[in-house]
Amino acid sequence: MQSEAIDQGKLILPQAPASETGEVKAWEEDVTIRTYRPFAPDRNPLFLEKRVYQGSSGRVYPLPVIDRIETDPTFQSWHAVHLENQYLRMMVLPQIGGRIHVGMDKVNGYDFFYRQNVIKPALVGLAGPWISGGVEFNWPQHHRPATYMPVEATIERSLDGSITVWCSDHDPMSRMKGMHGICLYPDKAYVEVKVRLYNRTELTQTFLWWANVATHVHEQYQSFFPKDVRFVADHAKRAVTEYPLSRGTYYGVDYGERAEHGVPVEEMPSHFVPDGSYPPNDLGWYANIPVPTSYMIIGSKGDFAGGYDHKQQAGFVSFSNHHISPGKKQWTWGNHDFGYAWDRSLTDEDGPYIELMAGVYTDNQPDFSFIAPGETKTFSQFWYPIREIGVTARSHVGPAISLLRSLSISP
Repeated sequence: MQSEAIDQGKLILPQAPASETGEVKAWEEDVTIRTYRPFAPDRNPLFLEKRVYQGSSGRVYPLPVIDRIETDPTFQSWHAVHLENQYLRMMVLPQIGGRIHVGMDKVNGYDFFYRQNVIKPALVGLAGPWISGGVEFNWPQHHRPATYMPVEATIERSLDGSITVWCSDHDPMSRMKGMHGICLYPDKAYVEVKVRLYNRTELTQTFLWWANVATHVHEQYQSFFPKDVRFVADHAKRAVTEYPLSRGTYYGVDYGERAEHGVPVEEMPSHFVPDGSYPPNDLGWYANIPVPTSYMIIGSKGDFAGGYDHKQQAGFVSFSNHHISPGKKQWTWGNHDFGYAWDRSLTDEDGPYIELMAGVYTDNQPDFSFIAPGETKTFSQFWYPIREIGVTARSHVGPAISLLRSLSISP
C-alpha cells in the first residue's frame, strides 16, 4: 500500500490500518519523500587500502562506491515499517540501513529524534552516500558500510503484546552479521533497541557499535550528561577539556577567553545567537560551539545522557547500562558559517542538528572491541521522551528526575 504522505514537502505519517487492533501496532506502508538520488556507483572496484576513514581503515572493496549526488530532487517512494503505541510513533526505513527515521512523542507531537522531511545524502559514508537525522546504527565501524544500503526487515509479535521490528544485514567486508530490533511495549513510553552481533567467521574480528541519535537544535537547546562528568575528550583522546564549563582551548576555540571577555564580535554567529542566559563556555549548549566539534564523556558511572529543547519544553533521554555501554558523545557541525553550509548540504528546510551517540564497550572513538570466532554479543539501548521537567539529573528506564523543578514523569 502506497501512502501519499507529503504535504508541501513535509513528511506526513500514515494512520495505522484497521487490522492493527492491539496496544502496539506495526505495519508496512510505503511513504513518498522528496529525495536527492545518488548516481549509479562506479562500475570499477576501488582498492583504497591506505585510506583513513573515521580514524580507521577506509578500504571499501568489495563495496561499490558512489561519488556523485543529483542536485535536483524528485519525489521517491520509500519502503517504511511503522511502529506505535499509546505514547510513541516510530518509522523505520529498511532501504537506508534500517535507521529510525521518525521518533515522535504522541502526547505533545514533539519529534524527539530529528525528523528529516527530505532524503538529501552527502558523501560522508564509507562508500559515499549518508544522510542525517533519526537514529543511525553504526557497526562494525562508524557510518557503517550499510548506512545507505538495504537491510532485511521483519516484524516480530510477542505474547506480552510487544512488537519488534528486526533489521538485519550481512557485512560484505567482515562477513559478520548484525541485527537491531526496534521494540515498543504496551503502556511503555520508551523504545528499546535490542542488538545482536554475530561473528560467523573462523577469525577473531574487531568491531564497534555506536547508535547515532540526531536531534533538532537552536539557541535554546541543551545537551546533558550525568553529574559526575568533569572532563570530555576528543577522538582518541587527542585533546581534553573541562565539562560543562571549558576553561581552555578546545578545537581551536579559546573558551576560557570567551568566559572572561565574551564572544569576539567577529566570531558571533549569524543565526541562533545565545541570549546570555548561559555562560559562553558551557559546552552543553549548541549555540556556544562555533566549529565542528566532537566530545566524548570520560569516566562517568552514569547510565544516561540526553537533550532538552527549552523552547518546546521537551527532549529525550538515552539510557544504557554503563558497564556495557559507557560511550556518550556529542557531535555538532558548529553554530557558524561552516556548520550552516553543512546544514544546507544535508537538508532543505529542517535546520541544524546535533548527534548524541551511545556506544558499547568503550567511551571513545574509534576504539574497537574484539569478538571471537562464533561469538554472539547481545545488549540493549533505550530512549524515551521527556517534557516539562528541564534537564534531568537522574534517569533509568522509567522516571526521569529534574532537580531544577523537582518533578518526575513515568513513561
